[in-house]
Amino acid sequence: MSDEKIRKAFTNNSWHEIKVTDSWQIFKIMAEFVDGFEKLAKIGPCVSIFGSARTKNENKYYQMAVDTARLLTEHGYGVISGGGPGIMEAANKGAYEAGGKSVGLNIELPFEQFHNRYIDRDKLLEFDYFFVRKVMFMKYSQGFIILPGGFGTMDESFEAITLIQTGKIARFPIVFVGVSYWKGLFDWVEASMLNDEHNINPDDLNLYRLVDTPEEAVDHIFKFYQKYVLKPNF
Repeated sequence: MSDEKIRKAFTNNSWHEIKVTDSWQIFKIMAEFVDGFEKLAKIGPCVSIFGSARTKNENKYYQMAVDTARLLTEHGYGVISGGGPGIMEAANKGAYEAGGKSVGLNIELPFEQFHNRYIDRDKLLEFDYFFVRKVMFMKYSQGFIILPGGFGTMDESFEAITLIQTGKIARFPIVFVGVSYWKGLFDWVEASMLNDEHNINPDDLNLYRLVDTPEEAVDHIFKFYQKYVLKPNF
């Protein structure tokens, strides 16, 4: 790639329009980091809400995400979502309708994800790279609230638990909403990972909380920061 093409890509933020291969790809990755850091450094305390993109608006968890975001807004937090449909849309909707900050970290996927209409226009970011997007979630969230979802939801949730467990980021609250959905997974974590194979420590079970209502989820976030000073995660 020529120096002129690289200069134009940085100037116009148009990396998606050019082909990037091998080591030159680092510049595209840098551009996503720089854009994310510059925009998100200004948003203030926020909580990320995760869940399935496939959840329909008539599903009970969709409304729970709306209610959770509204309660977070009432407590002074902004809301970050993955920017797409389903639970992500519900989270942005709750924040938007309550007059709070509504942030969307959208990922460009073929034939699948599109950003929802409840994101503040100045707080919408588009990513090509999952790993860059996940850094933004970890760095600029003061807590995670996780509703039922699939592999992507589990990936984001367990990365946060791992980074806190290993001391790579400061501890923040992680709350799973929907006991009936999550209980089987965490029963296995306790029975197999902890008790049978000793692959985690008993204290690791305290890194997350299972609850059933938006009120319980937001209350856990609120009480956590009555004990700990609110500060960036990196």
